[in-house]
Formats: sequence, structure tokens, C-alpha cells
Amino acid sequence: MTAPNPFLRALVLLLGYGFLYVPILTLMVFSFNDSAMMTSWTGFSFRWYVELFHDDALLSAARLSFLIAGMTATAAVIIGTWAGYVLARMQRFRGFYLYMGLLSAPLVIPEVVLGISLLLMFVELGTVFGWPGGNGIFTIWVGHVTLCVAYVAIIVQSRIRDLDRSLEEAALDLGASPLKVFFTITVPLISPALLAAWLLAFTLSLDDVVIAAFLSGPGYTTLPLEVFSRVRLGLKPEINALATLFILVVGIFVIVANRMHWRGR
Repeated sequence: MTAPNPFLRALVLLLGYGFLYVPILTLMVFSFNDSAMMTSWTGFSFRWYVELFHDDALLSAARLSFLIAGMTATAAVIIGTWAGYVLARMQRFRGFYLYMGLLSAPLVIPEVVLGISLLLMFVELGTVFGWPGGNGIFTIWVGHVTLCVAYVAIIVQSRIRDLDRSLEEAALDLGASPLKVFFTITVPLISPALLAAWLLAFTLSLDDVVIAAFLSGPGYTTLPLEVFSRVRLGLKPEINALATLFILVVGIFVIVANRMHWRGR
């Protein structure tokens, strides 16, 4: 079997990366455009960054999204870690497949159905118990946690199944309780998976539109909803500035995290 042509391989790689990253680079370049038109370059300027930091609605939506995403990722990791541990280590118990199906249901249920179901649940709770009083941070947070727990559980389950159980068994033989073994042996060993799961849950929550659209209320507009509402009226270049800041922050964080990971190895 002949080896692939190096030139053809490089060309395919270049086209693939170009398809992925040229639109992003174009967006970043036009965030420094002085023109209000999204497609015509008139000169270099920081005008839209200045306007971005004076856009109270956009900044308020961004703060709300980051708050909810942080709360969601933390809660999803706590709940999903225990759920993944049960899937990986517990023996087949009565109702195991029902448990597994309920846990993985948010992965296959359309977000529209999930959002409507949660909305109806909160409406019924409000009618019967008078709580919650209205849609807001709490309702969005519950919806995002419901979605993200399944992703966290799958990541944690895969990592725990690959662990060498001899360390945990040795600790148990020396008299440690199962709970102490979990927190002193298992959690440190799966900490990279927990960090990856936290970042994934944070991203899913920050990026969600559908569930937040059903569960948000007046005064609680997340950043994706704010941007989506402005798309229908025509995007302003300050959205390019916001996206550029997001890309730079995420890029720096990923580079630093990878560097720390390789240094640790």
C-alpha cells in the first residue's frame, strides 16, 4: 500500500483548518473595524470595544450567564461524579437500567422537550406551593444542571473504569472507610476528568439558548438570548468585539491548562 502524498495530506489539512478558523479570524479582524458595516473595512479602531463596555444590557447578560454557568458546572460535577461512580463501580442492582436510562435521558431528549417539561413543572409548583415565584436564575440553573449532569457522569464513569483498583483496595485493607478512600484516593486520581467535566458543563451552560428561553423571566436574560434577540434586528460590530474577547480568554486558558497538564505529566 503506497503512502499518501505529503503535499495532498498538507493541502487537506490546510483546507480543514482553514474551514474551521478563517471565519473566526475574520470575525476578530472586523472587531477592529471603524465602520458600522459588518462586511466593509474602513480603518483600524477600538470603537466597538469602547461601545461594548458601555452596553449595559450586554454586560448584564454576560454577568448573569457567567454566574449561572459557574453554579451549573459546580453542581453538575458534584452530582455527576456520584452518578458516574455508581455506574462504574456498583454492581447491577434492581432498577439499574432504569437508573441508567433516566441519567442518560437528557443526552437524547431534544432540548425543546426538556425545556417545556421543566417549565410545566415549575408552573405547577408555583400553582400548588407558590414556589418558585417566577422564572429567573434558579429555574435556569436547575434546567442547565439537569442537562449537564449526564455529560459529567459519562466522563467520570469512563475515567473511573480505567483506574487501577489496587490502590483503593489496599486502602480498604488498611482500615480506611469507603468514603475516605473515595475522597483521598479516587478523587485525586480522577481530578483531570473532573476538571474536563467542569469545563464542559460550564461551556454547555454558557452556550445554551433553548432551555434558557423557556426558563428565563423578565430581567433575567442570558448572553446567548441577548445576542440571539439582536440578530433579528441586525448585528452590530460590538458583538464581534465581545466574541473576540471570549476567544482570547478561552484560548489563553486552554494554552495555560495544557501547559500545566504536560508539566504535571
